[in-house]
Amino acid sequence: MKKWIFIGIGAVVVILVIILVVGILNLGPIVRISVNTYGPKITDTEVRVDDVSISIFASEAKLKKFFIGNPKGFKSPIAMKVESVFVNVDKGSLKGNTIIINKIEVVGPEITYEKKGKTDNFKTLLSNVQKNVLKSRPASKQQTEKEGEGKQLIIRNFILRNGKVNLVMSMPGGVLGDKSISAGLPDIHLKDIGKKKGGASPAEVFKEILAALHAKITSPNVMANLNEQLKALGASTEAVEKAAKEGLEKASGLAEGAKKELEDATGKIKGLFK
Repeated sequence: MKKWIFIGIGAVVVILVIILVVGILNLGPIVRISVNTYGPKITDTEVRVDDVSISIFASEAKLKKFFIGNPKGFKSPIAMKVESVFVNVDKGSLKGNTIIINKIEVVGPEITYEKKGKTDNFKTLLSNVQKNVLKSRPASKQQTEKEGEGKQLIIRNFILRNGKVNLVMSMPGGVLGDKSISAGLPDIHLKDIGKKKGGASPAEVFKEILAALHAKITSPNVMANLNEQLKALGASTEAVEKAAKEGLEKASGLAEGAKKELEDATGKIKGLFK
């Protein structure tokens, strides 16, 4: 009799393990679909991840080939791409409304920085996210109670390291053409994102991370590095501005629209490294 009881208990345990393993293995496609579906709604650009692998016992996920596209109006299609993003989750928080993420680590991101007039691609991304953060907030207390708070996040550690910034420019006069120059990106380590509020929405979390990333991209050290490389190419800001002015002088017989494009190009150079 005892033998059959043990066999029965063993069978139940095996079934539970199979359910658990199959359920966790299915988390990968669920996470991938979620990122690819809801990411674009936060940034108003293409956001995708090609694959997500889940470590059953370590509560870790690895996002492979993560990509954020540029906003409309920018030349390059890419704002950021990274081969791997590692995520470690507090298993005990998964059942509640506030999910605690112990660590997100972004390794070796490649960032495309592009200026356009007085703005740039990451500032435009930030503006898009801010707009969508405001749209996602309930208009009233009654709406909050009706719809519920949804899943909130607390990120104990966000780490971005070994990043690279590619400056993309295409200016008149043949000074730069479509060349790209690069600089190293200082590492980022943010702690306790969303903790003060007891949890933040995914859009609010992304906004805080993106703001920190933009600050590092446009930091004096990175901008000075890029400017030095421009000078090494014989294409300092002064040289490119001069080429743009020469283009304006030759544009006396051109249509007004073409003149305005050259004037905008000159203004772009003046404000590039402010």
